[in-house]
Amino acid sequence: MRIGSLAHAAGVTTKTVRFYERTGLLPEPPRTPSGYRDYPPESADRLVFIRGAQVAGLTLAEIRDVLAVRDSGQQPHGQVADLIAGRLRQAETRLAELTHARDTLRALAHAPAPPP
Repeated sequence: MRIGSLAHAAGVTTKTVRFYERTGLLPEPPRTPSGYRDYPPESADRLVFIRGAQVAGLTLAEIRDVLAVRDSGQQPHGQVADLIAGRLRQAETRLAELTHARDTLRALAHAPAPPP
C-alpha cells in the first residue's frame, strides 16, 4: 500500500505517516523496486491506534512503549489500562480545577464593586 492510500485509510496526512515512521512509531516499510514505500495493510490499524491513543492523552513516548510491548508479541492490555486510568485521573483533576475557577469567576462577576 502506498503512503497516500495508507494516510487516507487511517485518516491522517502523508506528512503524519512520515513523522511516525521517522520517530519509530511506525516501522519503516519495504520499498518497491522504484523506491516507493510499500506499507502492509496492518499499518493502517497501527496509525488508527496511535491517533486514538493521542486523543486519549497519551504522549508519543507512552504510545511508543505500548507499541514496543505489542511488537514483542505480548498483549499490552494492562499497560494501556494503567495509562488510560492515569490520564482519566488527570483529566478529572483538571476538570475539578476548571470548575472551581469558573465558579470563582462567576462569583466575582456578580459581586458588588469594591468601595473606592
